[in-house]
Amino acid sequence: MENNRQTIDFGKIFKDLWSRKMLLLKVWVVTFILACIYIFPQPRYYDASEVLAPEIVDLSSSGGLGALASNFGVNLGIGMSKDAIYPELYPDLIGSKQFLVSLFDVKVKTLDGKVECDLHTYLLKHQKDAFYNYPKTWLIEKINEWKNSDKPVGKADGKIDPFILSEQDMLLTKALEGMIRCSVNKKTDVVTISIRSQDPLVSATLADSVCQRLQAVITDYRTSKARMDVEYYTKLTEKAKADYDRSVVKYSHFCDTHESTVLQVYASERDKLENEMSMCFSTYQTMQTQLQAAKAKLQERTPVFTILQCSTVPIRPAGPRRMIFVIAMLFLATVCTTLYVGRSEFKKAFAAR
Repeated sequence: MENNRQTIDFGKIFKDLWSRKMLLLKVWVVTFILACIYIFPQPRYYDASEVLAPEIVDLSSSGGLGALASNFGVNLGIGMSKDAIYPELYPDLIGSKQFLVSLFDVKVKTLDGKVECDLHTYLLKHQKDAFYNYPKTWLIEKINEWKNSDKPVGKADGKIDPFILSEQDMLLTKALEGMIRCSVNKKTDVVTISIRSQDPLVSATLADSVCQRLQAVITDYRTSKARMDVEYYTKLTEKAKADYDRSVVKYSHFCDTHESTVLQVYASERDKLENEMSMCFSTYQTMQTQLQAAKAKLQERTPVFTILQCSTVPIRPAGPRRMIFVIAMLFLATVCTTLYVGRSEFKKAFAAR
């Protein structure tokens, strides 16, 4: 060739490959068997998702800048919401240990009705696995039992404490974290929560439960100050009403027992009690007004989540794609065999360069 450059003779490689077709056939057979042994015992999994749009408090001071930035797929976060937990932080919130542990008490049921328990028990005792993973799983369980024999289990009053988790619960938490996927559209702040599990009904149930728990956490955060105000003014209103009731009883009793008395000292005492009763009533009215205002603020601060797409029980499994995996492995085996048969041609071509 010109300039001492050597090209790869694919024709010769294919002839060599054809002459050694028995080798290729053996590689195909072995690859097919190994791929089937690996992929077919893998349990099927199902995906379920739920889409919701959280309420965002828009501030007029920078709303125009935020809207302009959203056109380029950028969410400034500043000025668009009064909340410290805005939608882009939802994935971090869902991935936190406190949130994941709170899901362990969710009641789940398999589609065939054979298993009905809480999520913690389901993850611990009712997960399928490939047969070749059984020795590894058994060995890990024995090692964990030996390591944690003298350690606290991380439970208080029958509940799992996210502050101090046992190694088993830590592994379950990581497994649950891998089952949950949360994505946020930066332009629209639409949140998509997807669940992947080995049972279609469990996937749909857990997707709905995660959305409900997320809404509860955000609602609790946004209304915490308003709820404290309502509780505070409720106590003050009850105290003011009790003081007013006592003043009414005291004033009424004094008037009844001194009805025919004309002495000025009694008249002064009656006026004093009447003034105290009026002051208590005024205080009670003020507290009632403050309480109603606090309740109105609580209602205003309560966020609204719009469910754009509710979770449904999937009909078909999302994976594993067994035939695609087998075909991909056969293709890879063919490429590797071709490289092996034509290795001399490839060496000459690269050596010449």
